[in-house]
Amino acid sequence: MTALEPSTTPGSSAPGGLVKSVVELDRVVIRLAGDSGDGMQLTGNRFTSETASFGNDLSTLPNFPAEIRAPTGTLPGVSSFQLHFADHDIMTPGDAPDVLVAMNPAALKANLADLPGGGLVIVDSDEFTPRNLAKVGYATNPLEDGSLEGWQVVSVALTSMTLEALKDSGLGKKEAERSKNMFTLGLLSWMYHRPTEGTVRFLERQFRRKPEIAAANIAAFRAGYNYGDTTEAFAVSYEIKPAPMAPGRYRNISGNQALALGLVAAGQRSGLPVFLGAYPITPASDILHELSRHKSFGVRTFQAEDEIAGIGAALGASFGGALGITTTSGPGVSLKSEALGLAVMTELPLVVVDVQRGGPSTGLPTKTEQSDLLQAMFGRNGEAPLPVIAPRSPGDCFDAALEAARIALKYRTPVMLLSDGYLANGAEPWAIPSVDELPDLSVDFATEPNGAAADGTPEFLPYLRDPGTLARPWAVPGTSGMQHRIGGLEKADKTGNISYDPANHDLMTRLRQAKVDGIAADIPPTDVDDPDGDARVAVIGWGSTYGPIGAACRRIRRSGRSVAQIHLRHVNPMPADLGEVLRRYDRVVCPEMNLGQLSLLLRARYLVDVQSHTQVRGLPFRAAELAAVVQDVIDSTTPDSTAPTAPTGGTK
Repeated sequence: MTALEPSTTPGSSAPGGLVKSVVELDRVVIRLAGDSGDGMQLTGNRFTSETASFGNDLSTLPNFPAEIRAPTGTLPGVSSFQLHFADHDIMTPGDAPDVLVAMNPAALKANLADLPGGGLVIVDSDEFTPRNLAKVGYATNPLEDGSLEGWQVVSVALTSMTLEALKDSGLGKKEAERSKNMFTLGLLSWMYHRPTEGTVRFLERQFRRKPEIAAANIAAFRAGYNYGDTTEAFAVSYEIKPAPMAPGRYRNISGNQALALGLVAAGQRSGLPVFLGAYPITPASDILHELSRHKSFGVRTFQAEDEIAGIGAALGASFGGALGITTTSGPGVSLKSEALGLAVMTELPLVVVDVQRGGPSTGLPTKTEQSDLLQAMFGRNGEAPLPVIAPRSPGDCFDAALEAARIALKYRTPVMLLSDGYLANGAEPWAIPSVDELPDLSVDFATEPNGAAADGTPEFLPYLRDPGTLARPWAVPGTSGMQHRIGGLEKADKTGNISYDPANHDLMTRLRQAKVDGIAADIPPTDVDDPDGDARVAVIGWGSTYGPIGAACRRIRRSGRSVAQIHLRHVNPMPADLGEVLRRYDRVVCPEMNLGQLSLLLRARYLVDVQSHTQVRGLPFRAAELAAVVQDVIDSTTPDSTAPTAPTGGTK
């Protein structure tokens, strides 16, 4: 059963004798769109939370305007929230909505092209005034001129009904109007049989210091729910059953929240205090906000005056024996590059989180992109290698943060963690792990001399390396006898003294590179998803393309063709067997939200003719688009003898 093939079951009778049927769907994609002041993100988040508590699998795509406050009712100010939820495992927020809720003409105009013909449009008819229509270039009212005949359109006077519901609340007209998003949430909660208790508790908690506002929002929410139950505008409601999930305790989580909790867990599992030095920047700021709530777990957050101060403070914390972390986006990584080189030279553990966004320069602050990979790999002066890790989903940000901390602490190196805006703001159900299942990240600090001077006196050699990891010892300042030089000038092998010797510089440069290269022996082999084992085409990706690539591969397999999926978490170093794996396939396709950065690295490293497929639209890939691209590659690779043929004697 698909969203386009519902089954209808009898429902209850509404007042007036109208029989309300319940239509069973296996999935639906809803997009809420309105002015940036209409509360679409809050509405979407609440609907998502109730959907998660109901037990559906889900994936979300918030889409923010770049302007801090664009003029009301204009196209640049449109904010949207897309939610895909289902009774089965899903991988993306959906290519296109089945239902569009448009709070004004701008929201309708900005999003209607994405809604397939026959889709449901719910609009706030009160907002379709001549003034608002003129703001976005509508010469006539689309609700009246027949231009929307290709869709199912339901006009609802959301604003006036909200005001009517709150006429005795004591709030002014403008304050009461702000609750229309809760009226909308109530209507959608009725339409899709969502729980309501959690939203009521949330509103009571959110506005506990303003009980009149809490009461107004709850009243609007209940009025919207009751309107859906009693109006003749909606003759059916929809039911999407819970998805089967492994036993466990789940919560709805965004990528930024998961990443922050992963860093908290890393502190607990290492026994180290966690220090975040950060300058606020979209879309990474929520990590700073989340970590600031966890002081009880030994987390200290420092909002620095700029990006350079943020990483400088974090590196200083690492020198002092803490787990140093700094968070930023692409422009901030540019500013931090010199301090990153210092972290490479001093060989101290540091986790650098880059939540990528559209660039260059200020670029698209609220949109997603994967264009910082080459910057993470090479964006420093000199030979300054560091590991690069990329999570693949919002929930996976937790595990990626733990892995970044593990590598940083074990190998005494800065680690770049590449998230992006799609993962950071998107959400999904996340199985809360048992603490006992998390890796042990304990650290042994240097407390005793590890060498001897020429006269035999014991001394501390800060660059005497562990033979297995090539990591140098980590000595906390103030430890007796552990004094050593620190700084950006080249270090002499073992002693750490300043050295300008050419042979020593060559040696130290190669040792730093070998340390990073050696991490490949400490990561899992390449995970290949090739169910039939006979695929001739492989699709490789990294980071947030995992969901769209996976959904595209599922489509292709349902059509009877074979395709393999390879996804990289460790981008530097890559798995030791990756070259061998890639050479098994006749064709390799690499979709990326950049102009082919991973493809460039794979071609250079493994001499494999990787076919790059790219986009830089500020939005994630659509699964249907990727499926079409990969299908074309499969068709051009498969011999004609294996192509499907018409039955003998039949008609074409």
